[in-house]
Amino acid sequence: MKPGNPPLQSTRLLDQVRERIRYLHYSFSTEKLYVYWVRFFIRWHGLKHPRDMGAKEVEDFLTMLATERKVSASTHNQALSALLFLYREVLGVDLPWLDNINRPTRARRIPSVLTKDEVAGLLAAMDGECALLARLLYGTGMRLMESIRLRVKDVDFERHVIIVREAKGNKDRVVMLPRSLAPALRLQMLAARATWEADRQAQGAGVQVPDALSVKYPRLGQSWGWFWMFPSSTLSTDPRSGIERRHHLYEERLQHSLKQAVKLAGIVRPVSVHTLRHSFATHLLQSGTDIRTVQELLGHSDVSTTMIYTHVLKIEAGQTMSPLDSITGEQGMSALR
Repeated sequence: MKPGNPPLQSTRLLDQVRERIRYLHYSFSTEKLYVYWVRFFIRWHGLKHPRDMGAKEVEDFLTMLATERKVSASTHNQALSALLFLYREVLGVDLPWLDNINRPTRARRIPSVLTKDEVAGLLAAMDGECALLARLLYGTGMRLMESIRLRVKDVDFERHVIIVREAKGNKDRVVMLPRSLAPALRLQMLAARATWEADRQAQGAGVQVPDALSVKYPRLGQSWGWFWMFPSSTLSTDPRSGIERRHHLYEERLQHSLKQAVKLAGIVRPVSVHTLRHSFATHLLQSGTDIRTVQELLGHSDVSTTMIYTHVLKIEAGQTMSPLDSITGEQGMSALR
């Protein structure tokens, strides 16, 4: 444990990992992943305690993942991050070998981007809440979890903006609220209001709110402003607190709906929910929007991340001519024959 950090209450290692993650306000998905990799690491080494292991054991484990399991670079980095968290944040070990373990380089891939006609066809093949969410993702550039975690208080119809709270890197940002989407979002808010009122009548526990606020304002999760724009149709048990409450719409619903729409629209290139965000950025740049503005809308810390979309534009806009196209006249035609 690092100096200045609060002492861990549990004596079980995996519980200590969970405790430290929650203290640092990491997401529940990160908690599950880190616990998985720590457990896997310990079991693979015959249940040896991590304090009795070091650089060799960590590197042997990572080598096994790369050579035997053949995991991707992102999965490899995920496992390494979990082990670094274990040693630095839970065990308080900050040795030089931790910094000398190499991370595999992730390949820079050109993102899959749809044309405007393909986006229109895809959206036309969807209906209900999922269609509205897909339009919201393409119309704002939000990530999947940012959209389904949207709160009522963060949709500003007067100024036509949406405030994205606690996005990647725990940062807030502002995106546009597409004017063409406002009527549908108002109807969605009315449907959410009906669910909220039913929960209040049933004296439900409300929705999850950030930990510090839930302590300071115990009834905040029951207020209308903090309710989900896209609430789940059923109640569920919070895996951390054990409280039964109203969760937001599950991401799998949108993913499944989009997959079906891709087939109906006859799109053959790979498409995921994130493709809508890629298409949003590319189409904005295509229309002449400044790259710094696109960077801010996407929430990228570095403009170099946003620059990846310019590679797509160079090809699509035909800025680089093929030497084949420079062959003109009869000479070119005869060469083609």
